[in-house]
Amino acid sequence: MKARDIMHRDATCIPADETLDRAAQMMRNMDVGALPICNNDRLIGMLTDRDIVVRCIAEGHDPSRVRAGDLAQGTPRWVDADTDVSAVLDMMERNQIKRLPVIDMKNGKKLIGMICESDLARNISDEQLMQFVTAVSIPH
Repeated sequence: MKARDIMHRDATCIPADETLDRAAQMMRNMDVGALPICNNDRLIGMLTDRDIVVRCIAEGHDPSRVRAGDLAQGTPRWVDADTDVSAVLDMMERNQIKRLPVIDMKNGKKLIGMICESDLARNISDEQLMQFVTAVSIPH
């Protein structure tokens, strides 16, 4: 099984210059807890609902003035659509990632989907899922 076989399709990027209040509305409307941040169709980070609360609101910032790109830090983790699921699990466990963008390297490095815990739960064994949950939940 490959990443493309278990991902959910049609991941929607939030532009780096979009405000966090708009990001929160998008998350609500799409019923998701994270959005990939893109700049000119290039993945530059991930934005979670927790980021909005902890890194914006709790620090006294106005979410209508803070941009998604302001919270993008470092190089985002991602996998190629043809990556084997065992390698996907290893990357997510090693880096304690609960959501992982899937890129199609054969089609212009385009973001084509996301893998999250529920995608894993539907597609891997109970033993693998238990190992994953343990690995991403316990601080290193």
